[in-house]
Amino acid sequence: MSNTFSSLNLHPQLLESLQDHGYVEPTEVQLRAMPEVLAGHDVMVGAQTGTGKTAAFVLPALNGLLQLEERGRIRVLALVPTRELAQQVHKNCKKYAKHTDLKSVQVYGGVSITQQIDTLKEGADVLIATPGRLLDLLFKKAVDLSQLSMLIFDEADRMLDMGFSDEIKAILKRLPEPRQTLLFSATLDKSIFTFGKQCLTEPKLIEVTPRNSTAENVEQLVYNVDVDRKAALLAYLIGSKNLQQVLVFTRTKQAADTLVSELKKDGLKAQSIHGDKSQGARDKALQEFKDKTLRVLVATDVAARGIDIEKLEYVFNFELPYIAEDYIHRIGRTGRAGESGHAITLMDRDEEYLLEEIEALLSTKLNQQWCPGFEPDFTKERDSDRRNSKSAQKRRAKQRAFGKKTGNRRKRSS
Repeated sequence: MSNTFSSLNLHPQLLESLQDHGYVEPTEVQLRAMPEVLAGHDVMVGAQTGTGKTAAFVLPALNGLLQLEERGRIRVLALVPTRELAQQVHKNCKKYAKHTDLKSVQVYGGVSITQQIDTLKEGADVLIATPGRLLDLLFKKAVDLSQLSMLIFDEADRMLDMGFSDEIKAILKRLPEPRQTLLFSATLDKSIFTFGKQCLTEPKLIEVTPRNSTAENVEQLVYNVDVDRKAALLAYLIGSKNLQQVLVFTRTKQAADTLVSELKKDGLKAQSIHGDKSQGARDKALQEFKDKTLRVLVATDVAARGIDIEKLEYVFNFELPYIAEDYIHRIGRTGRAGESGHAITLMDRDEEYLLEEIEALLSTKLNQQWCPGFEPDFTKERDSDRRNSKSAQKRRAKQRAFGKKTGNRRKRSS
């Protein structure tokens, strides 16, 4: 049997939409996951970002809805961790449902709940929601999930990292059974499997890439540099390489805003996106970045979830993440759909232990080097040396004992 979308027995209206966008052959995750979903099985899927996993659940979900005569009742619920990812999934639903009468609605925090309630009153077949906003709607009795037949967790690992466990448990208590449940995640670890046991029934496990791996077509490089020269090095690299579209990650909102100020001083057009920004400001910055009128987009990990830029070549880690798995998510923004990419990390000596944890997760050593003119000054005393060494050791030991997340779990608004 040929590996085409036609061979998956999808509804003709979906095949027409796929043809409109020039999609003929499914990606590996689509080819392996979609038959299991179409057969009605629960699935747990591990696949890197940029492999086409959104279509792997959107297409089967829409296909099932097209078998039904009644419209306008929510039968598919997709839970996502962030507003940006909700927008991405919603965009895919509209794209693939173009030749159908199926309707999808997205709900998330940061915008008027009244307007979302009014939209839901008009009816929907697919609901894409962040956990917090969905709970708000359920408490207000503004959403009816009594006819739900499919539940989808997209980027489940991120939802757990963001502390949505309680919200998800509360939502699950309000959902009808039996139902089909799909879980998609860029990383599969013990916490995901434990979570999966609670909400999936005899799931089919599908791992498209080795667990906790990065795309082979992404070149990873680490520059050793003093912390107070990171911004200057970043500006130099962007200018010397004449990079026109650069995504940069920081750990905190404050660091993102501070970096943007520094880059603007160097004449680079830059904006930040994070939880303190209004949804309108975030959407505007992201659109300008996609249109390449904004050269540098600086983002926190949570705010960047769902960012899908075609042929994004460069991702920079201005600061290494406290959670090693976040490194995989970050660099997954480049090298998508088979394109080549570059992931460059700027690391000061106080972050060496974070790099060690990332290398342990990846089971590989990352290439480190100095950039001429920005070599580290080893005569400087490290910040960690100035702190109480025993206190620092205890903090790191505690982080590792609790899965490297204690004390560093981000607030949901980041």
